Amino acid sequence: MLTLPSRRLASAALGAAFAVAVALPARADEALTLAQAQHLAQERSRQLPAQAAGATAAREMAAAAGELPDPTLKAGINNLPINGADRFSLTSDFMTMRSVGVMQEFTREGKRQARAARFAREAELAETGRLVALSELRRDTAMAWVERSVLERMREALQAQRAEAALQIEAADAAYRGGRSPQADVFAARSALATIDDRIRQTERQIATTTTRLARRIGNSDAERALAALPAMETLALHGDNLEARLPQHPQIAQMLRQEAVAQAEADIAQSSKQPDWSVELMYSQRGPAYSNMVSINLSVPLQWDQKNRQDREVAAKLALLEQLRAQREEATREIAAQIRTGWQEWQSNRHRLAHYDSTLTPLAAERTRAALAAYRGGGGPLAAVLEARRMEIDLRMERLSLEMQTAGLWAQLEYLIPAESAAVAEK
Repeated sequence: MLTLPSRRLASAALGAAFAVAVALPARADEALTLAQAQHLAQERSRQLPAQAAGATAAREMAAAAGELPDPTLKAGINNLPINGADRFSLTSDFMTMRSVGVMQEFTREGKRQARAARFAREAELAETGRLVALSELRRDTAMAWVERSVLERMREALQAQRAEAALQIEAADAAYRGGRSPQADVFAARSALATIDDRIRQTERQIATTTTRLARRIGNSDAERALAALPAMETLALHGDNLEARLPQHPQIAQMLRQEAVAQAEADIAQSSKQPDWSVELMYSQRGPAYSNMVSINLSVPLQWDQKNRQDREVAAKLALLEQLRAQREEATREIAAQIRTGWQEWQSNRHRLAHYDSTLTPLAAERTRAALAAYRGGGGPLAAVLEARRMEIDLRMERLSLEMQTAGLWAQLEYLIPAESAAVAEK
């Protein structure tokens, strides 16, 4: 039997469960906006935290690389007899010693700083890698979202045309039964309806494909939600006037710049390696009780007797790699700039074409269909003219929607090409 506090807790739990049950359908019925889809894709992505983890690892390595190497502990037995009366004795022979020592390598500070700087550049490279992944994630999500939105409008337009074609079949069938038109008109009307049905099925398959692509980014349940209206696509953050200034913020170019920085850091390490590191060893040796104990101090340094064929060639190789990366980045910058300008020009041209469709081509096609239909109903025109006008109007509307989908795709590619976060990274 429940006590009063238990009853209150149970009532509260039931109330919370009811509130969740009411809220979930409301969210499921809410139209999915483009911004929401991109936010869901970013939350669900595993590539972004993977890149962040890589940057964290490089920063940790940068801190470790700036420290001196760990000292080395040494222990051993020297001059142990292996035959005769004193064999394997640790105390009988005056030359036998039990030794323990420690050795420390003193890496030059400039070399340690160069190694730390190299890992710091690796961290920055990983950060730009995250920006590349973020840009691709937002772009791909936006393209899948806008394609599905336009395809659903195509399906709606075809379904509206199908309803009109079904009415046309009824009219043609009635006219045939009344002896006012041949049976061929009935078959022509049914053929037109079958063609529309085929186009609807094709569009539904394309919608399913884009839904699968969208689900890859945001999950199956959210991908099944209805989509909100297309956002305003009349302007672009990236255009011809600010292209030169923003081009270094392009994720791929920024990534190549960071790769150059890593190559430069490796060249600095190779240059610092031309100065050898020193090692110091201190050893304490214990002999038998009748003999004195010993202390040894050793100093070692590598002899770089052939720098021109070893260290100098390593530096030259690193500098050549740096020059290779710089040339590749300059070539890629020119190619990306040309692609952006081409995409921007195509987007502008498509917008003008869409305006021409809306102002001239689509109204003319609709007027032709209405005129042919009026003539047919008045007995002054054949049904074939009506079907032909309707087919051309459908084709024109589908062409217009296809052009809108292409234009929206170009907008998505250009609008999300450079993430807002790139500006902050580029300033570092």
